[in-house]
Amino acid sequence: MRTKKIILLIIIAFVCFPIDMDAQCAMCRAVLESESTGKAAEGINNGIVYLMAVPYVLVGGLFYFIYRKMRTT
Repeated sequence: MRTKKIILLIIIAFVCFPIDMDAQCAMCRAVLESESTGKAAEGINNGIVYLMAVPYVLVGGLFYFIYRKMRTT
């Protein structure tokens, strides 16, 4: 039982305290590092976040639709 609590605490720590990482392909990284203002790098990172969020929104909408259908029948 104690090991389950430890594992749960470790999982919660990983979820609650994410590590910042910069991950781009080698060419994107070279171009973005050569720029002095950093505006393009910020734009690329924001675009990655938006692309990552869309599937979660779609799946959440699907589950909400299924929940509403199951509740009315």
